[in-house]
Amino acid sequence: MSMPVIGFIGLGLMGEGFTRRLVETSHRVAGYDIVPEKVTAAAQRGVQACASAAEVARAADIILVSVTTTAAVEEVVLGTAGVSSAGQLQGKVLVDHSTTEIDTTKRVAAALWAASGVSFVDAPVSGGPAAAASGTLAIMAGGEAEAIARIKPVMERLGSFTHLGGIGSGQATKLVNQTLVLANYCVIAEALRLAEAYGVDATKIPAALASGHAGSNLLPILFERMIARDFAPRGFARQVLKDLEMLHQAASARHVSMPMATQALTLYRQLIAQGKSELDAAAIVTLHPALAP
Repeated sequence: MSMPVIGFIGLGLMGEGFTRRLVETSHRVAGYDIVPEKVTAAAQRGVQACASAAEVARAADIILVSVTTTAAVEEVVLGTAGVSSAGQLQGKVLVDHSTTEIDTTKRVAAALWAASGVSFVDAPVSGGPAAAASGTLAIMAGGEAEAIARIKPVMERLGSFTHLGGIGSGQATKLVNQTLVLANYCVIAEALRLAEAYGVDATKIPAALASGHAGSNLLPILFERMIARDFAPRGFARQVLKDLEMLHQAASARHVSMPMATQALTLYRQLIAQGKSELDAAAIVTLHPALAP
C-alpha cells in the first residue's frame, strides 16, 4: 500500500518541524503559507510548493494545518482559496494541529464536510517545534473513528497519538494541557528567582529534582532558557497569551473557576504590554525584578 501524500498549510516554526519529519519519513509533502519566503524555504527542504490552501488540498490525501489563530484556521479551510473551494474531495481528511476555539472547530468541520466531503479531525499538539521535527509530539485528537483510522499511521510517525472522542475533544484536551503547562511556566520562573536569591547553582536543580515529584520534562528546558536569558522564540509569548485567553473564555462558558490559570493570563498580559510578544514564552521570568548585585 502506497504512503499517502501529505499536504501542509502553515510553514512557520511548527510547520517547519512537521514537514522536516514528514520528508524524513519518506512522505511526499505539498505545502503552502501566506508568507512566500516560508514556501520557498520549505521547497528547499523537499516540500512541493503550492500557491493556495486549495492547491494543497487537491494535491494531498491528508491535509494538515498548523496556523496561529482560530481566524486563520477558518480562512484556510473555508476562505476564498481555502480547502473547501477545491471541489469535491471525498475520502480526504483534514487535520487541524492548531489550537482552535472549540465552537469554531465544530462549525468549520461541519461546513467543510458539506462543501467538499472532507472529514475533519482536530488534533492539537504539545511539545514545540523540536518535538515536531523529532516525531515526539503529544497529539490529542477528536473526530470520527473512520477518519482517525485513516490518519493514524501518519500521526504515529509524528508522535504519541491519542483519540479522545468526537470533534472538539482534541481542542478541549489541549486546553487541559495548556492549563498545566502555561501556569507551570510562571511557577518555574518564580522557582528560578528563589534559587538565584539564595545563591544556589540553578543549573543543577533539574537533575537534583528529577527523581522527585518536582521533576518534569519541562523543568530542564525552561530552566536552561531562563538561566541563560535565552528568549529566541521556540514558541512566541503572544501565542501563549492567545491560548490563555481562549482557555479563560472556555472556562467561563462552563462556569469553571480557574484561579491559577487566570493569574498566568494576567502575567502574560503584562509581558505582552511590555512589548515582548515576539520573545519566547520563557521571557515570563523577566517580570521578576533583577536581583541586586
